[in-house]
Amino acid sequence: MWLKDSSIGRKLVMSITGLALVLFLLFHGSMNLAVIFSEDAYNTICELLGANWYALVATLGLAFLVVVHFLYAIYLTIQNRMARGKDRYAVTAKREGVEWESENMLVLGFVVIGFIVLHLYNFWFKMQFTEIMHMTGFHDFSVSEFGPTDGANMVKALFTTPIWGQVYCVLYLVWLGALWFHLRHGVWSALHTMGFNNLKWMKRVKCIGNVVATLVVGLFAVVVFYYLGAGIGMLCA
Repeated sequence: MWLKDSSIGRKLVMSITGLALVLFLLFHGSMNLAVIFSEDAYNTICELLGANWYALVATLGLAFLVVVHFLYAIYLTIQNRMARGKDRYAVTAKREGVEWESENMLVLGFVVIGFIVLHLYNFWFKMQFTEIMHMTGFHDFSVSEFGPTDGANMVKALFTTPIWGQVYCVLYLVWLGALWFHLRHGVWSALHTMGFNNLKWMKRVKCIGNVVATLVVGLFAVVVFYYLGAGIGMLCA
């Protein structure tokens, strides 16, 4: 199968799944901004994206994209290392013209995946999964003091609880830093693979990668910094 056996096919799968995940991150980051302006509006969004059939289908689709993207990333890395053979051990200095993130995409990916797991526990497990459990008859199942659609109070409690809230804010900012580097190179690489690779488009694509990475990370960071400030204010009060 050429999508697995061909180098171009593997890169195309990485590009398509990666760009689809970027679109989701833009949606998710934009949705999160609502919690700053209206907790009721944010909770309404959480209710709409709860254990409803369309949200469940989207969740399964998203999980599929993440798994495929991650597995192909590992596969591509292994194939590239095998292709380079012993030559990779001879390289001791940074290769000219090669950016740091391009040589550390898999490491950055592992950092991003690790924090996705943390994020799933902090929110998805306490919200949509809890709703699923209630729908299947486990009405007493609960892992949070708040209701499964009370996302606003979950966010506030996570990021403003004295000490631990500030720790979580720092952890999320570390994750966002890794995500920025991953997206900065990933968007450029995806567009490059899809044909935007001539001299005219090269600088434009790099600029697009920087803009998209900054926009995605900025949307998430605004919420973290908002509650980080609120948490510090509570400590100082």
